[in-house]
Amino acid sequence: LHLSAVKLAELHSDLKIQEKDELSWKKLKAEGLDEDGEKEAKLRRNLNVIMTKYGMNGKKDSQLVDTNYIKDGTESDTLDDPRLEKLWSKAKTSGKFSDEELDKLWREFKHHKEKIREYNILLETVSRTEDIHKNVINPSEENPVKEEILHNKHRELKDKLRSINQGFERLRKVSHQGYDTTSEFEEPRVIDLWDMAKSANFTEKELESFREELKHFEAKIEKHHHYQKQLEISHQKLKHIEGTGDKDHLNRNKEKYAMLEEKTKELGYKVKKHLQDLSSRISQGLQHNEL
Repeated sequence: LHLSAVKLAELHSDLKIQEKDELSWKKLKAEGLDEDGEKEAKLRRNLNVIMTKYGMNGKKDSQLVDTNYIKDGTESDTLDDPRLEKLWSKAKTSGKFSDEELDKLWREFKHHKEKIREYNILLETVSRTEDIHKNVINPSEENPVKEEILHNKHRELKDKLRSINQGFERLRKVSHQGYDTTSEFEEPRVIDLWDMAKSANFTEKELESFREELKHFEAKIEKHHHYQKQLEISHQKLKHIEGTGDKDHLNRNKEKYAMLEEKTKELGYKVKKHLQDLSSRISQGLQHNEL
């Protein structure tokens, strides 16, 4: 796959979560608690997202071009959306951003691209499910279980589309005006969660509690970013030392690299699991709004 050390650590974290979710599903299935197959369908959908994200689905152009924290990969990557490309080009040439802010903005653009990718995968899944539903089910017959599955998937699509629209408006605003120094959060995933939380059915007390939790979550993400940077530096250093033939120096650096790799994997898993939990809570709040 030719993935960098950072991407391999991210893949490990994603697969670890997938494995844990599949083990939980097997227990549910054994107890007869997934009769409609909705949880199994979601697992397959999540695996499809992972395979697409890391170029493991057999499609040459599906893998995200890797951008690590050492090399500036922004020029070699694409956003696959003319509107995003135009905004990014305008932001780069505006003179309103420092190099550090441009790096942060690029992460926001890449995060938005990933959200669109996940939405399209879910949309394709829903379309397939509807086609099967139409072909198999007699229109004159009621099937409340199948209808509920489709309803849940359409609600998930609606949530993702809402997040995409909010995200694009934020990118448009930041690209034109620069970063707001009084902004509460900086990490794209946290900004998304906070925007959606404010639209959910939370009391003022619950919203304040959620804000505090998001601050802790953002600190956890920043710590993960720090270890990703250190891992990439260690990886580059290790490749350099391998060419010198100094075995003692090489062994010491291999030990440091292994420690950083394990810590990066561990933090990546915790960040993604925490993100799942927070997203689930917001989704429940948004569902209450629709009732």
